[in-house]
Amino acid sequence: MRKYFAVLTLLFLLPLPASQAEERPQTVDGCATPTSKVRTPGTLKQPKSVDKKLATTMTITTNCGVITIAMNPAAPQTVTNMSALARAKYFDKTFCHRLTTEGIFVLQCGDPSAQKNGSPGSWKGYKDENLPKGKGITYPAGTVAMANSGPNTNGSQFFLVYKDTALPAKYTIWGKITSGLPFLLELEKVGAYTIDQASGKAYYSPDGYPVQPVEIKSVAVR
Repeated sequence: MRKYFAVLTLLFLLPLPASQAEERPQTVDGCATPTSKVRTPGTLKQPKSVDKKLATTMTITTNCGVITIAMNPAAPQTVTNMSALARAKYFDKTFCHRLTTEGIFVLQCGDPSAQKNGSPGSWKGYKDENLPKGKGITYPAGTVAMANSGPNTNGSQFFLVYKDTALPAKYTIWGKITSGLPFLLELEKVGAYTIDQASGKAYYSPDGYPVQPVEIKSVAVR
């Protein structure tokens, strides 16, 4: 497994193109240095039914501040499953592993391995819910939705939409950001990076790891 910190270290050891590096910062004010390490996703019992009383609020404490989400009862199984993951501390001490800054505008989190493929080892994909209707801006700024690899393949990965985004109507909407959106807009200004496999050099990219690491310290639901 390619370690997140190994990739992050490369970013600072291998210079970004000078013309780009001079134009933008590489940190967001107020963000603390992360201390977590990537890990293999653990196993966790998957809920078989919807909670009798759904959680209404998720609070994500990061190294850059707090993001608060109002959870949407129109996606009851998703809210139930995300609540179970939060209560089991599945998201604690993990990294948001993907930032996109062109075409779509999202920060993606929920994979303890930071490899874009994590989900509880024992879970099976679960149904899509509360898909947007109509065309155009299907995922407006503040939307919180599930990432997936096809119909009914939801797991633990989710994304936070920080600017109006047009995506196919196939990602379950389960929440809305009620606080913390300004930080995500600052994160966009810093940008994302990827590593060129041939040269081993780090480059700014419209889709890659956040240049400013975003560490989820803890997640709580109520």
